[in-house]
Amino acid sequence: MEYLLDFWGNTGFGLADYRHFIMIAVGIVFIYLGIVKHYEPLLLVPIGFGILMGNVPVFKGLGLGIYESGSVLSYLYFGVHQGIYPPLIFLGIGAMTDFSYMLAQPRLMLLGAAAQVGIFLTFLAALAMGFLPREAASIGIIGGADGPTAIFLSAKLAPHLVGPIAIAAYSYMALVPVIQPPIMYLLTTREERLIRMPDPRPVSRREKIIFPVIGFLSCCFLAPAALPLLGMLFFGNLLKECLVADRLALTARTALIDIVTILLGITVGASTQADVFLTAKSVGIFLLGAASFMVATASGILFAKLVNVFATNKINPILGAAGVSAVPDSARVVQLVGNREDPGNYLLMHAMAPNIAGVIGSAIGAGVLWSFMM
Repeated sequence: MEYLLDFWGNTGFGLADYRHFIMIAVGIVFIYLGIVKHYEPLLLVPIGFGILMGNVPVFKGLGLGIYESGSVLSYLYFGVHQGIYPPLIFLGIGAMTDFSYMLAQPRLMLLGAAAQVGIFLTFLAALAMGFLPREAASIGIIGGADGPTAIFLSAKLAPHLVGPIAIAAYSYMALVPVIQPPIMYLLTTREERLIRMPDPRPVSRREKIIFPVIGFLSCCFLAPAALPLLGMLFFGNLLKECLVADRLALTARTALIDIVTILLGITVGASTQADVFLTAKSVGIFLLGAASFMVATASGILFAKLVNVFATNKINPILGAAGVSAVPDSARVVQLVGNREDPGNYLLMHAMAPNIAGVIGSAIGAGVLWSFMM
């Protein structure tokens, strides 16, 4: 009996407490949302399974936990807490993104800039709630709905909060189809949602090749701290558009980004160990993240309505919701809402302009916050 009791005490069942089972339930919910509801399955399925891996109780000192030096998971997690994975994700995003929608309609870029208001308002709210400045800056970036940027900034400024910030950012990215439509309906009239946008002008190949260079230099001279993210984003896009490095562009937007997404998802999920993750700060981060994302969505919509006061060519204000960085899900949600009002209204190509601008804007916002916290 003594041996049986010793064996039981060495198992996960004997080592677990209620917090582990809460986190395991959260992991199962993430997997369910990814598989059954198709909410960002490429992110939620790895993160959900990583949460399961991180919440199987193990003995300290065996080199198994993600926070134990020398463990396999800690080596894989190195790419998260040193900010290596996010720039590689940005490289893949750049290699699969067509910037021509943004170049054809420059005024829609302003909607992406306006949506970044959520980042700075949440930064101030986090400070008011008692978070340290570096923690508040990391939390604020959740409003951009940009998981890689949130991970990158928190790894640099508040590494102890990477887990809850990453989970919050990716959760709200996955819930874009749930969170954004009610805000669109609340802030716009049916007449506004029926506005049809003119066809964008054709963009030449020369413009597509020149823009990554000009865009990179302009953005990084403005916010040098954003260089690792924006450098890889614009480099990936140059590989795509130059047409002489197809193999590199193909690798960046397929094999490389898939491998990095798997590693990032599993390790971010595993970092949510119950004894580290379930704290009052984590709850505050989730609440602030939700508020930040909703404010960012509302800011883009309200700015579009403001532009319409002075513009002769009206902007469909729901395009402002695509100003957050959840590419391309926010643009798809705009298309679905617009198409529901008018089946012949195609807004996807227009929504991609503020959506791409939002990616760039959130990276610049992260660079600005990082430079102020140095």
